[in-house]
Amino acid sequence: MTPEDLIDSLQWRYATKVFDAEKTIPAETWANIEQSMVLTPSSFGLQPWKFVTITCPETKAALLEHSWHQQQVVDCSHMVVLCARDGMSQEDVEKWLNRLCETRGISRESLQGYAGMMSGFFGSMDDSQTLAWAKNQVYIALGQLMTSAAVLGIDACPMEGIVPVKYDQILGLENSGYVTTVACAMGYRASEDKYAQLPKVRYEASEIIERIES
Repeated sequence: MTPEDLIDSLQWRYATKVFDAEKTIPAETWANIEQSMVLTPSSFGLQPWKFVTITCPETKAALLEHSWHQQQVVDCSHMVVLCARDGMSQEDVEKWLNRLCETRGISRESLQGYAGMMSGFFGSMDDSQTLAWAKNQVYIALGQLMTSAAVLGIDACPMEGIVPVKYDQILGLENSGYVTTVACAMGYRASEDKYAQLPKVRYEASEIIERIES
């Protein structure tokens, strides 16, 4: 991929309003999209999230009522619900540290300073602040998901117009330690979606990018 290819992909993407309900994302392509979510970076590497992918028509239909009746929910190939970890605890930190030691073949003792820094960070926040932190991480994953999809020629529509508590009920997330944060419908644009051909409305780079150079 060239730098020009990247910009072309980002110019091509838009928040798809009408999906072709007859088209389905191939399994191999979807597996790579899921892996792109797995590879999302996060603060401390803690990955305080869960991603629920939905292709079941009945489940998507149940979510429609709690999505401002946005038809993308049922017409898309895959519906992704991005959830944040609620109630982040020292156990989560220890789980991550154990995973780190296992993957990189290092001792737990060598991470004492890092572990103390994380414990101090979370110890300085109450539950609402910790959840807000986790939700911020989820939006990093949403950005990675949408960019990866664009590169692969998959359309996406991020959706905050949902009722998270109802999503939690329908998806069985209550008391799971995760809460719905944002959703993203994914698939292929319908030919009649008029928004596909509209030019993007963005400020000039000179207005929003400030460079500090030597």
